[in-house]
Amino acid sequence: MANELIEEGKKAPAFTLKDQAGKSVKLSDFKGKKVALYFYPRDNTPGCTAQACSLRDGYAQLKKKGVVVLGVSPDTVESHEKFVGKYELPFTLLADPDKKVLEKYGAWGEKNMYGKKTMGVKRTTFLIDEDGKVLKVIKRPNTKDHANEVLEKFGLA
Repeated sequence: MANELIEEGKKAPAFTLKDQAGKSVKLSDFKGKKVALYFYPRDNTPGCTAQACSLRDGYAQLKKKGVVVLGVSPDTVESHEKFVGKYELPFTLLADPDKKVLEKYGAWGEKNMYGKKTMGVKRTTFLIDEDGKVLKVIKRPNTKDHANEVLEKFGLA
């Protein structure tokens, strides 16, 4: 099993995951739309909260420009439901407790934290175009200014 990130220009792998309300969401539901698919380690942690709040604060602008935001982490549907409620997140969070989608996109693998190797989520955002192709891969996104970063990389800023 290779843990390489999906490359720019490749078709985004199809998936179906449950959202914060327990409803099934497919990537194909968004065909014809721009999608910012962001993988993050964990609900309610400092970096992940900053990233989600940046996307929340820039959401009106993202939506106006036609960008759909989907967040994915290994957290449960219940955890996502609380996270969305606590921070009033206007976009969809998807639960991937089996890490199948994380692995498909290469966003799960070995990380090096302060010299210690661990397995975990590699914070990555995939910008997917209307045809389902990966337009850009943002490795190590700027958590505090992620909404603007997404707009810039989509060429919409």
